[in-house]
Amino acid sequence: MSAMELHPIVGIGEITNGTNLAAVIAEATGPSAAVHLHDGDVVVVTQKVVSKAEGRMVAIDVDDPQAKVALVESEAVRVLRRRGDLRITETTHGFICANSGVDLSNVEAGTAALLPVDPDRSARRIRADLRRLLGVDVAVIISDTFGRPWRRGVTDIALGCAGIAAVIDLRGTPDATGRILAATEVCIVDELCAAAELVMGKDRGVPVAIVRGVPAAWFRDGSVKDEVVRAVAEDLFR
Repeated sequence: MSAMELHPIVGIGEITNGTNLAAVIAEATGPSAAVHLHDGDVVVVTQKVVSKAEGRMVAIDVDDPQAKVALVESEAVRVLRRRGDLRITETTHGFICANSGVDLSNVEAGTAALLPVDPDRSARRIRADLRRLLGVDVAVIISDTFGRPWRRGVTDIALGCAGIAAVIDLRGTPDATGRILAATEVCIVDELCAAAELVMGKDRGVPVAIVRGVPAAWFRDGSVKDEVVRAVAEDLFR
């Protein structure tokens, strides 16, 4: 495998309801930009700007803890754990996460960002628009910051993807010693999101990054919902 490159896309301004994200990305990677989009690039876009563009912003009284709890529970299909105003929930997408993904950071005061209704569809739309606007064949991943059970700290993971495998199944292939792998499935979209976040950060106002040098074999139709979300029957903790 060749080396991969990470490129933050700067110059993306405030995103509002109805903004065409692909058009904004196309402009930010245009002829005068430091970084241009190439065939085979992976474009990682944060959930926050997708939610803003898709009108997934709601008003909330930030001084009323119960207002957030009510919003969180309205976005959940099931509440798994409660502690104070924290909820561990299952969303309509099948994600198990804190507070249904409801986020008050990096948004206008008095508003909260909800998760996109269908992140895979959001990724497909951005990918198709970039092909139409720039003539490039890229993959798109929608990223978000999630915590992890049993480990401190957060990392970025994929909510949706288009044009790239979500999971690479290595079962039945040999490892470096020649031993046949029996259980290894690699969630490459989560790994790419975590890598991209290193150049986007949480406080830099950079909502888009390019990952370049991804193996060609990874490019295919992909879906986080279909490939990554674990079925309840396979979940040892539910």
